[in-house]
Amino acid sequence: MDNAGSKKRCCESFRNFFTSAKFLIYLGHALSTWGDRMWNFAVAVFLVELYGNSLLLTAVYGLVVAGSVLLLGAIIGDWVDKNPRLKVAQTSLVVQNSAVILCGALLMVVFNFKEQLSGLYNGWILTTCYIMVITIANIANLASTATSITIQRDWIVVVAGEDRSKLADMNATVRIIDQLTNILAPMLVGQIMAFGSHFMGCGFISGWNLCSMCVEYFLLWKVYQKTPALAIKAGQKELDQELKQLNAPQGLESGERPAEGSQLMNESALAKTDAQSQTGCCYQMSEPFRTFRDGWVAYYNQSIFFAGVSLAFLYMTVLGFDCITTGYAYTQGLNGSVLSLLMGASAVSGICGTVAFTWIRKRCGLIRTGFISGMAQLSCLLLCVVSVFMPGSPFDLSVSPFQDMLAHLMGDAGSLPEANPTPVSALTTNSQSLVNDSTTPYEMEEVPQVESYLSVSLLFAGVIAARVGLWSFDLTVTQLIQENVIESERGIINGVQNSMNYLMDLLHFIMVILAPNPEAFGLLVIISVSFVAMGHMMYFRFAFKSLRSRLFLCCLPEHKTETNNPSLPGAV
Repeated sequence: MDNAGSKKRCCESFRNFFTSAKFLIYLGHALSTWGDRMWNFAVAVFLVELYGNSLLLTAVYGLVVAGSVLLLGAIIGDWVDKNPRLKVAQTSLVVQNSAVILCGALLMVVFNFKEQLSGLYNGWILTTCYIMVITIANIANLASTATSITIQRDWIVVVAGEDRSKLADMNATVRIIDQLTNILAPMLVGQIMAFGSHFMGCGFISGWNLCSMCVEYFLLWKVYQKTPALAIKAGQKELDQELKQLNAPQGLESGERPAEGSQLMNESALAKTDAQSQTGCCYQMSEPFRTFRDGWVAYYNQSIFFAGVSLAFLYMTVLGFDCITTGYAYTQGLNGSVLSLLMGASAVSGICGTVAFTWIRKRCGLIRTGFISGMAQLSCLLLCVVSVFMPGSPFDLSVSPFQDMLAHLMGDAGSLPEANPTPVSALTTNSQSLVNDSTTPYEMEEVPQVESYLSVSLLFAGVIAARVGLWSFDLTVTQLIQENVIESERGIINGVQNSMNYLMDLLHFIMVILAPNPEAFGLLVIISVSFVAMGHMMYFRFAFKSLRSRLFLCCLPEHKTETNNPSLPGAV
């Protein structure tokens, strides 16, 4: 009987978990991020393929995406705050997936009829297709930003309730899902394109997003039904109360008729309203600018302002597994197989960081976790600085960063002195050999031979080890924002935070454009580590202001952080 009862209770607990709002959020987030990672990886490859193995379209797309979120982040967040949660989540989900499906269909047409389109109207039809692809893909990214703010910054907080440990566990689980999908999803779509074609890759991604959209839509509705608190939104509730107060007659009991003076006041108010309506068009046109201004002012006035800025400063770096660092690795003799292993090690390191976050937070508190994580990340990145001066490093500031660019533009590469291939040329050449799975002697010669691998080994050792501290620090700042921003401002504050992140990311692309050659990459490494150090100095200012000398005493609890209501500002 006891065994039967225990089995029954075990089955019920499993059933309750797999039908809980928490698990449904995990499942929906896994489907969403899987589609996002496939699309983000594939769209860069598609744009390179479309423009003749050049990164021009990819660079334009990156600048458009960063600029759009920078300008519209606060407006998107304000829209999230002012509308019902379910409407916001479902609208952003439908817009995001529909844009990806439409863009995928357009890419399929371009891949099939590229030669015919290039011959129409001197190629303007094909150029228009490129513009439409980048525009629609940018709309998908903006909708993805709204979805991320809604689910990861608001719904998770409501589902966790007052339990901060549960909130930390949910944040960590969501981040582990991000890490896994960031590796597995590109591998899947990459294999489809390698053994099939780019046309098949577009079709697969479009079909995936269509099916995923339907399932995610249903999961959002189920989470909303299982969490009644999601139906109550502080910002909307306060707005309704203000409207009731404005509409209610002042000083009148129910059933009384307003006096003559009150009628005159009402007529005066109506006349004033009519006068305002005449200038209403200008007022409405200026509303996005006011929202942009108010969002940044509200962000500046937050108690976690320096913590948020510190996270944004970490985006001003070339020390990540993006196309820039990958391109540099190719110039240093690393092939695709080695880089795939390094990316896998980076993912494992990131997962360790999320696990470390939950462990350190329980023992040292949330604010101290950010301080410890920041010091760990900065210490590991010092290896990258050391690698700049080690044997095998191409660091040489006497080489002009624009000689390869001028050679490409002038079409006379032979007139310039011989130089190492740029990250762009190395990346485009070797990415094609990987996709086509060919290893001809000509293609193998494109990977330069270096005298020593010590420099690049130290560089990637520092980058991979620093991921532990990076992701732990990222989770810390994310939860600080969740706990210390009032519910009615979560959207706009997180929208501005995304804008800050993209601003620094945009600056890092500009930095690479100004110094694109491998000989200047060491300078970019030093600048990147300097920005990371400045970011952690800002966090130290925030942490020391919050805890004072208790910051260095891990044995003492963070009294203010643990006792205050997480939904109120200033809980730190």
